[in-house]
Amino acid sequence: MRLLTFSTLFPNAAQPNHGVFVENRLRHLIASGEARSLVLAPVPWFPLARNRPAGVAAQEVRHGLTVLHPRFVAPPGLGMYSGPAALFASARRALARLLADGHRFDAIDAHYVYPDGVAAVRLGRAFGLPVVITARGSDISQLPDHAMPRRLIERAIREADALIAVSVGLKDGLVALGAPAGKVTVLRNGVDLEAFRPTGTGAAVRAEFALGDGPLLLSVGHLIARKGHHHVIRALTRLPPDIALLILGEGPERAALAALAAQLGVAGRVHMPGARPHAELPRFYDAADALVLASAREGWANVLLESMACGTPVIASPAWGSREAVRAPAAGLVMPETTPEAIAVAARRLLATPPGRAATRAYAEGFSWDETTAGQLAVFRGVLACA
Repeated sequence: MRLLTFSTLFPNAAQPNHGVFVENRLRHLIASGEARSLVLAPVPWFPLARNRPAGVAAQEVRHGLTVLHPRFVAPPGLGMYSGPAALFASARRALARLLADGHRFDAIDAHYVYPDGVAAVRLGRAFGLPVVITARGSDISQLPDHAMPRRLIERAIREADALIAVSVGLKDGLVALGAPAGKVTVLRNGVDLEAFRPTGTGAAVRAEFALGDGPLLLSVGHLIARKGHHHVIRALTRLPPDIALLILGEGPERAALAALAAQLGVAGRVHMPGARPHAELPRFYDAADALVLASAREGWANVLLESMACGTPVIASPAWGSREAVRAPAAGLVMPETTPEAIAVAARRLLATPPGRAATRAYAEGFSWDETTAGQLAVFRGVLACA
Protein backbone atom coordinates (compact mmCIF):
# COMPACT_ATOMS: atom_id res chain seq x y z
CA MET A 1 0.00 0.00 0.00
CA ARG A 2 1.17 3.50 -0.85
CA LEU A 3 0.75 6.02 1.96
CA LEU A 4 1.13 9.77 2.21
CA THR A 5 2.12 10.37 5.83
CA PHE A 6 1.00 13.89 6.79
CA SER A 7 1.96 15.70 10.00
CA THR A 8 3.70 18.77 11.33
CA LEU A 9 4.97 16.43 14.06
CA PHE A 10 7.93 14.89 12.30
CA PRO A 11 11.69 15.23 12.93
CA ASN A 12 13.88 17.36 10.70
CA ALA A 13 17.55 18.32 10.63
CA ALA A 14 16.95 21.34 12.87
CA GLN A 15 14.64 19.49 15.28
CA PRO A 16 15.77 15.85 15.32
CA ASN A 17 13.59 14.94 18.33
CA HIS A 18 10.43 16.71 17.13
CA GLY A 19 7.68 14.13 16.72
CA VAL A 20 10.19 11.28 16.72
CA PHE A 21 7.40 8.96 17.91
CA VAL A 22 5.61 9.48 14.57
CA GLU A 23 8.78 8.65 12.67
CA ASN A 24 9.50 5.58 14.78
CA ARG A 25 6.05 4.10 14.24
CA LEU A 26 6.26 4.76 10.51
CA ARG A 27 9.73 3.20 10.24
CA HIS A 28 8.46 -0.04 11.74
CA LEU A 29 5.43 -0.02 9.48
CA ILE A 30 7.63 0.38 6.39
CA ALA A 31 9.99 -2.33 7.66
CA SER A 32 7.09 -4.79 7.46
CA GLY A 33 7.50 -4.69 3.67
CA GLU A 34 3.74 -4.27 3.22
CA ALA A 35 3.64 -0.48 3.00
CA ARG A 36 5.66 2.41 1.69
CA SER A 37 5.29 6.08 2.42
CA LEU A 38 6.29 9.55 1.36
CA VAL A 39 6.19 12.05 4.22
CA LEU A 40 4.65 15.50 3.91
CA ALA A 41 5.73 17.40 7.03
CA PRO A 42 4.92 21.12 6.64
CA VAL A 43 6.91 23.65 8.66
CA PRO A 44 5.55 26.95 10.03
CA TRP A 45 6.65 30.20 8.40
CA PHE A 46 5.77 33.89 8.57
CA PRO A 47 6.75 36.51 5.96
CA LEU A 48 8.51 38.77 8.44
CA ALA A 49 10.78 35.90 9.47
CA ARG A 50 13.22 33.93 7.37
CA ASN A 51 11.92 32.16 4.28
CA ARG A 52 12.22 28.78 5.98
CA PRO A 53 12.93 27.78 9.58
CA ALA A 54 16.68 27.65 10.07
CA GLY A 55 18.17 24.28 9.15
CA VAL A 56 15.00 22.82 7.59
CA ALA A 57 15.48 21.95 3.92
CA ALA A 58 12.61 21.68 1.47
CA GLN A 59 13.36 17.95 1.17
CA GLU A 60 15.44 15.48 3.13
CA VAL A 61 15.85 11.73 3.50
CA ARG A 62 15.62 10.21 6.97
CA HIS A 63 16.14 6.48 7.53
CA GLY A 64 15.34 5.87 3.87
CA LEU A 65 12.11 7.93 4.02
CA THR A 66 11.70 10.91 1.69
CA VAL A 67 10.41 13.84 3.74
CA LEU A 68 9.07 17.04 2.16
CA HIS A 69 8.85 20.25 4.20
CA PRO A 70 6.58 22.75 2.42
CA ARG A 71 6.00 25.98 4.30
CA PHE A 72 2.66 27.08 5.73
CA VAL A 73 1.86 30.56 6.99
CA ALA A 74 1.73 30.70 10.81
CA PRO A 75 1.10 34.25 12.12
CA PRO A 76 2.41 34.63 15.69
CA GLY A 77 -0.38 34.17 18.21
CA LEU A 78 -2.95 33.12 15.60
CA GLY A 79 -1.75 29.64 14.70
CA MET A 80 -4.53 27.88 16.60
CA TYR A 81 -7.11 29.50 14.35
CA SER A 82 -5.27 29.86 11.03
CA GLY A 83 -3.51 26.48 11.17
CA PRO A 84 -6.05 24.19 9.44
CA ALA A 85 -6.60 26.46 6.42
CA ALA A 86 -2.91 27.32 6.06
CA LEU A 87 -1.88 23.68 6.33
CA PHE A 88 -4.46 22.61 3.77
CA ALA A 89 -3.39 25.27 1.27
CA SER A 90 0.28 24.30 1.60
CA ALA A 91 -0.39 20.56 1.44
CA ARG A 92 -2.76 20.86 -1.52
CA ARG A 93 -0.07 22.56 -3.60
CA ALA A 94 2.54 20.01 -2.55
CA LEU A 95 0.31 17.00 -3.24
CA ALA A 96 -0.74 18.37 -6.64
CA ARG A 97 2.93 18.63 -7.61
CA LEU A 98 3.61 15.09 -6.42
CA LEU A 99 0.73 13.69 -8.45
CA ALA A 100 1.83 15.68 -11.51
CA ASP A 101 5.28 14.11 -11.11
CA GLY A 102 3.78 10.63 -11.24
CA HIS A 103 3.46 9.74 -7.54
CA ARG A 104 0.39 7.76 -6.55
CA PHE A 105 -1.11 7.21 -3.11
CA ASP A 106 -3.74 4.87 -1.71
CA ALA A 107 -4.44 6.69 1.57
CA ILE A 108 -3.41 9.56 3.84
CA ASP A 109 -1.82 8.61 7.16
CA ALA A 110 -2.35 11.74 9.32
CA HIS A 111 -1.03 12.34 12.82
CA TYR A 112 -2.45 14.74 15.43
CA VAL A 113 -6.10 15.66 15.02
CA TYR A 114 -5.75 19.45 15.12
CA PRO A 115 -4.78 21.13 12.94
CA ASP A 116 -3.12 18.29 11.00
CA GLY A 117 -6.05 15.88 10.90
CA VAL A 118 -8.50 18.65 10.04
CA ALA A 119 -6.35 19.65 7.06
CA ALA A 120 -5.82 16.00 6.09
CA VAL A 121 -9.57 15.34 5.82
CA ARG A 122 -9.94 18.32 3.48
CA LEU A 123 -6.95 17.06 1.52
CA GLY A 124 -8.51 13.62 1.23
CA ARG A 125 -11.77 15.04 -0.08
CA ALA A 126 -9.95 17.25 -2.61
CA PHE A 127 -7.95 14.35 -4.06
CA GLY A 128 -10.29 11.41 -3.47
CA LEU A 129 -8.12 9.67 -0.87
CA PRO A 130 -9.26 7.93 2.34
CA VAL A 131 -7.85 9.38 5.56
CA VAL A 132 -6.73 7.67 8.77
CA ILE A 133 -6.01 10.04 11.68
CA THR A 134 -3.97 9.13 14.75
CA ALA A 135 -4.86 11.08 17.91
CA ARG A 136 -1.91 11.54 20.21
CA GLY A 137 -2.73 13.57 23.32
CA SER A 138 -3.45 17.27 23.75
CA ASP A 139 -5.23 17.30 20.38
CA ILE A 140 -8.05 15.54 22.25
CA SER A 141 -7.43 16.36 25.92
CA GLN A 142 -6.83 20.12 25.59
CA LEU A 143 -7.63 21.69 22.22
CA PRO A 144 -11.36 20.80 22.27
CA ASP A 145 -11.67 23.22 25.22
CA HIS A 146 -11.59 25.98 22.59
CA ALA A 147 -14.82 26.47 20.64
CA MET A 148 -13.57 26.76 17.05
CA PRO A 149 -10.97 23.96 17.25
CA ARG A 150 -13.61 21.75 18.89
CA ARG A 151 -16.04 22.19 15.99
CA LEU A 152 -13.33 21.37 13.45
CA ILE A 153 -12.06 18.42 15.49
CA GLU A 154 -15.56 16.97 15.74
CA ARG A 155 -15.99 17.35 11.98
CA ALA A 156 -12.64 15.70 11.25
CA ILE A 157 -13.59 12.82 13.55
CA ARG A 158 -16.86 12.35 11.64
CA GLU A 159 -15.31 12.54 8.19
CA ALA A 160 -12.12 10.51 8.71
CA ASP A 161 -12.33 6.97 7.39
CA ALA A 162 -10.70 5.54 10.53
CA LEU A 163 -9.21 6.78 13.78
CA ILE A 164 -6.28 5.45 15.80
CA ALA A 165 -5.71 6.28 19.48
CA VAL A 166 -2.43 5.59 21.25
CA SER A 167 -4.18 4.70 24.52
CA VAL A 168 -7.57 3.56 25.79
CA GLY A 169 -7.97 6.87 27.62
CA LEU A 170 -7.46 8.72 24.35
CA LYS A 171 -10.06 6.51 22.66
CA ASP A 172 -12.50 7.44 25.40
CA GLY A 173 -11.77 11.10 24.65
CA LEU A 174 -12.51 10.57 20.95
CA VAL A 175 -15.77 8.80 21.75
CA ALA A 176 -16.78 11.67 24.04
CA LEU A 177 -16.27 13.99 21.07
CA GLY A 178 -18.64 11.96 18.92
CA ALA A 179 -16.54 9.18 17.40
CA PRO A 180 -18.32 5.82 17.15
CA ALA A 181 -16.37 3.39 19.35
CA GLY A 182 -16.04 0.96 16.44
CA LYS A 183 -14.30 3.60 14.36
CA VAL A 184 -11.40 3.94 16.83
CA THR A 185 -8.57 1.40 17.06
CA VAL A 186 -6.21 1.56 20.04
CA LEU A 187 -2.62 1.05 18.93
CA ARG A 188 -0.21 1.98 21.67
CA ASN A 189 3.30 3.10 20.84
CA GLY A 190 6.10 0.62 21.14
CA VAL A 191 9.78 0.87 21.95
CA ASP A 192 12.81 -0.05 19.87
CA LEU A 193 14.34 -2.71 22.10
CA GLU A 194 17.62 -2.67 20.20
CA ALA A 195 18.12 1.09 20.45
CA PHE A 196 16.92 1.27 24.07
CA ARG A 197 18.68 -1.22 26.28
CA PRO A 198 21.06 -1.14 29.27
CA THR A 199 24.35 0.43 28.18
CA GLY A 200 26.59 0.00 31.23
CA THR A 201 27.63 3.66 30.82
CA GLY A 202 25.77 5.09 33.80
CA ALA A 203 28.87 5.71 35.90
CA ALA A 204 30.62 7.45 33.01
CA VAL A 205 27.62 9.75 32.45
CA ARG A 206 27.50 10.62 36.14
CA ALA A 207 31.19 11.52 36.05
CA GLU A 208 30.90 13.49 32.80
CA PHE A 209 28.07 15.67 34.11
CA ALA A 210 29.19 15.78 37.78
CA LEU A 211 25.99 14.10 38.94
CA GLY A 212 27.46 12.53 42.06
CA ASP A 213 26.98 9.04 43.47
CA GLY A 214 23.63 9.50 45.24
CA PRO A 215 20.19 8.61 43.93
CA LEU A 216 19.42 10.34 40.63
CA LEU A 217 16.00 11.24 39.26
CA LEU A 218 15.63 11.96 35.55
CA SER A 219 13.02 14.14 33.84
CA VAL A 220 12.95 14.22 30.01
CA GLY A 221 10.95 16.58 27.82
CA HIS A 222 10.55 20.03 26.32
CA LEU A 223 10.98 22.77 28.93
CA ILE A 224 7.38 23.94 28.99
CA ALA A 225 4.92 24.14 31.87
CA ARG A 226 2.84 21.18 30.66
CA LYS A 227 5.78 18.80 31.15
CA GLY A 228 5.79 19.49 34.90
CA HIS A 229 9.54 19.81 35.46
CA HIS A 230 8.77 22.49 38.07
CA HIS A 231 6.89 19.92 40.15
CA VAL A 232 9.93 17.65 40.22
CA ILE A 233 12.20 20.53 41.27
CA ARG A 234 9.79 21.39 44.10
CA ALA A 235 9.72 17.72 45.14
CA LEU A 236 13.47 17.87 45.86
CA THR A 237 12.77 20.05 48.90
CA ARG A 238 10.83 17.13 50.37
CA LEU A 239 13.53 14.54 49.62
CA PRO A 240 16.91 13.76 51.25
CA PRO A 241 19.68 16.15 50.18
CA ASP A 242 21.71 13.44 48.46
CA ILE A 243 19.01 12.98 45.78
CA ALA A 244 19.75 14.90 42.57
CA LEU A 245 17.67 15.70 39.49
CA LEU A 246 18.78 15.65 35.85
CA ILE A 247 16.47 17.43 33.37
CA LEU A 248 17.04 16.74 29.68
CA GLY A 249 15.34 19.16 27.33
CA GLU A 250 15.31 22.70 26.02
CA GLY A 251 12.57 25.30 25.81
CA PRO A 252 11.13 28.61 26.98
CA GLU A 253 10.90 27.63 30.66
CA ARG A 254 14.65 27.08 31.13
CA ALA A 255 15.32 30.39 32.90
CA ALA A 256 12.23 30.03 35.08
CA LEU A 257 13.19 26.50 36.12
CA ALA A 258 16.73 27.58 36.99
CA ALA A 259 15.35 30.50 39.01
CA LEU A 260 12.94 28.20 40.84
CA ALA A 261 15.76 25.81 41.79
CA ALA A 262 17.81 28.75 43.12
CA GLN A 263 14.84 30.17 45.03
CA LEU A 264 14.19 26.82 46.71
CA GLY A 265 17.86 26.29 47.56
CA VAL A 266 18.25 23.16 45.41
CA ALA A 267 20.19 24.65 42.48
CA GLY A 268 23.20 22.48 43.28
CA ARG A 269 21.04 19.36 42.97
CA VAL A 270 19.40 20.27 39.64
CA HIS A 271 21.34 19.65 36.42
CA MET A 272 20.05 20.91 33.06
CA PRO A 273 22.53 20.10 30.27
CA GLY A 274 19.95 20.82 27.55
CA ALA A 275 18.35 18.59 24.95
CA ARG A 276 20.19 15.48 23.83
CA PRO A 277 19.88 13.52 20.57
CA HIS A 278 17.35 10.72 20.83
CA ALA A 279 20.03 8.11 20.21
CA GLU A 280 21.98 9.31 23.28
CA LEU A 281 19.11 8.93 25.74
CA PRO A 282 19.91 5.32 26.75
CA ARG A 283 23.14 6.54 28.40
CA PHE A 284 21.15 8.91 30.61
CA TYR A 285 18.45 6.37 31.43
CA ASP A 286 21.26 4.05 32.46
CA ALA A 287 22.67 6.68 34.82
CA ALA A 288 19.35 7.35 36.58
CA ASP A 289 17.70 5.46 39.40
CA ALA A 290 14.22 6.47 38.26
CA LEU A 291 12.54 8.48 35.52
CA VAL A 292 9.88 10.96 36.65
CA LEU A 293 7.12 11.86 34.20
CA ALA A 294 5.20 14.81 35.66
CA SER A 295 3.29 15.79 32.52
CA ALA A 296 -0.20 17.21 32.88
CA ARG A 297 -1.28 15.68 29.56
CA GLU A 298 0.07 12.79 27.54
CA GLY A 299 -1.61 10.39 25.13
CA TRP A 300 1.17 7.85 25.50
CA ALA A 301 4.52 9.02 26.84
CA ASN A 302 7.29 7.24 24.94
CA VAL A 303 9.86 8.13 27.58
CA LEU A 304 8.21 5.64 29.94
CA LEU A 305 8.90 2.66 27.69
CA GLU A 306 12.34 3.95 26.70
CA SER A 307 13.38 4.24 30.33
CA MET A 308 12.03 0.83 31.25
CA ALA A 309 13.72 -0.76 28.24
CA CYS A 310 17.00 0.55 29.64
CA GLY A 311 16.20 -1.06 33.01
CA THR A 312 15.20 2.17 34.76
CA PRO A 313 11.83 2.15 36.58
CA VAL A 314 9.45 5.09 36.29
CA ILE A 315 7.33 7.40 38.42
CA ALA A 316 4.45 8.50 36.20
CA SER A 317 1.69 11.07 36.41
CA PRO A 318 -1.86 9.77 35.97
CA ALA A 319 -1.98 11.22 32.43
CA TRP A 320 -3.72 9.19 29.70
CA GLY A 321 -1.71 6.11 28.86
CA SER A 322 0.36 5.96 32.05
CA ARG A 323 -1.66 3.23 33.73
CA GLU A 324 -1.63 1.26 30.48
CA ALA A 325 2.17 1.48 30.25
CA VAL A 326 2.94 0.97 33.98
CA ARG A 327 1.01 -2.12 35.03
CA ALA A 328 3.39 -4.05 37.28
CA PRO A 329 5.79 -3.33 40.17
CA ALA A 330 8.74 -4.03 37.87
CA ALA A 331 7.74 -1.02 35.76
CA GLY A 332 7.50 1.50 38.60
CA LEU A 333 4.66 3.58 40.00
CA VAL A 334 1.77 5.72 38.79
CA MET A 335 0.98 8.62 41.10
CA PRO A 336 -2.62 9.40 42.12
CA GLU A 337 -2.00 13.06 41.28
CA THR A 338 0.82 15.22 39.96
CA THR A 339 2.04 17.38 42.83
CA PRO A 340 5.46 17.87 44.44
CA GLU A 341 4.18 15.97 47.48
CA ALA A 342 3.02 13.00 45.39
CA ILE A 343 6.32 12.91 43.49
CA ALA A 344 8.29 12.94 46.75
CA VAL A 345 6.19 10.15 48.25
CA ALA A 346 6.55 8.01 45.13
CA ALA A 347 10.31 8.66 44.88
CA ARG A 348 10.87 7.66 48.50
CA ARG A 349 8.87 4.49 47.99
CA LEU A 350 10.50 3.48 44.72
CA LEU A 351 14.06 4.28 45.80
CA ALA A 352 13.57 2.38 49.08
CA THR A 353 12.58 -0.84 47.31
CA PRO A 354 13.51 -0.54 43.64
CA PRO A 355 12.74 -3.38 41.25
CA GLY A 356 15.72 -5.14 39.71
CA ARG A 357 16.87 -3.49 36.50
CA ALA A 358 16.71 -6.82 34.69
CA ALA A 359 13.07 -7.19 35.75
CA THR A 360 12.25 -3.70 34.49
CA ARG A 361 13.91 -4.47 31.16
CA ALA A 362 12.01 -7.76 30.90
CA TYR A 363 8.73 -5.93 31.49
CA ALA A 364 9.50 -3.47 28.66
CA GLU A 365 10.18 -6.33 26.27
CA GLY A 366 6.43 -6.86 26.13
CA PHE A 367 6.08 -3.57 24.23
CA SER A 368 7.77 -4.21 20.91
CA TRP A 369 6.43 -2.51 17.77
CA ASP A 370 5.25 -5.77 16.18
CA GLU A 371 1.69 -5.69 17.49
CA THR A 372 1.30 -1.99 16.62
CA THR A 373 2.56 -2.55 13.08
CA ALA A 374 0.15 -5.44 12.55
CA GLY A 375 -2.67 -3.26 13.85
CA GLN A 376 -1.83 -0.42 11.47
CA LEU A 377 -1.78 -2.76 8.51
CA ALA A 378 -5.19 -4.12 9.50
CA VAL A 379 -6.64 -0.60 9.79
CA PHE A 380 -5.36 0.49 6.38
CA ARG A 381 -6.45 -2.76 4.73
CA GLY A 382 -9.92 -2.25 6.12
CA VAL A 383 -10.09 1.33 4.90
CA LEU A 384 -8.83 0.46 1.43
CA ALA A 385 -11.29 -2.42 1.14
CA CYS A 386 -14.14 0.06 1.65
CA ALA A 387 -12.71 2.77 -0.61
